[in-house]
Amino acid sequence: METEVLKIDDTSLARARELILGGELCAFPTETVYGLGALAYSDEAVEKIFEAKGRPSDNPLIVHVHKDYDVDKLVTVEYDYVYRLREAFLPGPLTMVYKSKGMVSPVATCGLGTVGIRIPSHEGAQAFLKAVDVPVAAPSANVSKHTSPVTARHVLEDLGGKIPLILDGGKCTGGIESTVLDVTTDTPVILRSGLVTADMIRKVAGKCRYSENKPTDEIRAPGMKYRHYCPKCETALFERKDFVRAQEYHDRAELQGRRVCFMCDEEMASLVRGKILSLGRTAEQIASNLYDKLHEAEEVADLVVAFAVDTGSDVDVGIMNRLSKACKKAADERE
Repeated sequence: METEVLKIDDTSLARARELILGGELCAFPTETVYGLGALAYSDEAVEKIFEAKGRPSDNPLIVHVHKDYDVDKLVTVEYDYVYRLREAFLPGPLTMVYKSKGMVSPVATCGLGTVGIRIPSHEGAQAFLKAVDVPVAAPSANVSKHTSPVTARHVLEDLGGKIPLILDGGKCTGGIESTVLDVTTDTPVILRSGLVTADMIRKVAGKCRYSENKPTDEIRAPGMKYRHYCPKCETALFERKDFVRAQEYHDRAELQGRRVCFMCDEEMASLVRGKILSLGRTAEQIASNLYDKLHEAEEVADLVVAFAVDTGSDVDVGIMNRLSKACKKAADERE
């Protein structure tokens, strides 16, 4: 299969609509990462996502719709705070998990009675979703467990020859996937952290808590069980206080002839010597740059020495969720 990469315009959107309504796949940009979309009503179409990605069949997909779509056709809303959250954060990087009315394919929901709905704010995503005008099931557009894609090139490198079309909307600016929030109880529960933080949700809904994500829990959202976001090079994650030990670890690897780099924020970059892939200074900058730098690391290094992030922002929770899963082992487990 030849994979087309097309800028978003009327012609490419018409092609995307033809593919989605015909039961095929199309990758598209959002404000967080690129998604791999299929018609959410169709078992056969959704199965193609799992096949293309090599995704575990018990890892549910998020359903994307445009901002004018009537979400309540798909789900049941039981609590008034849901409407306040929609008003405050949508369109945007927030996925809400509702009780499903059963219209979405059980392949997408993995047979659960719930479904995650997202309304992305990215202009290209909105254009795509309005063009198809149907719910689109879409995980990140990469091979399962690999670093999430934030450019069309990243998608092509992973899924070229496996999907017919990638809509190129430029680099994603948010960088980490949407916050996933369970709204099926009287207290909203964060299943996956992201750019919409617990504090932000509390200010609107009055309360919010994090899921404990126990191993025995149902997988109600992506990112709850399986290892994700991993670059193809080796990785080691150090606590910030251990920068001396990290430098020694880096230097030993260099003496062995390996290509090594640090990946860290600007504060930590000032404390170490060597090639630096800088993530920026603020939590928002770090979130935006994380996946792009992990992809860059694959091109320039055999080993990435990363540091934990601590900017004092609630966004750090989402960043560390991704960074800890991207690193195969914590550094103290390696030595």
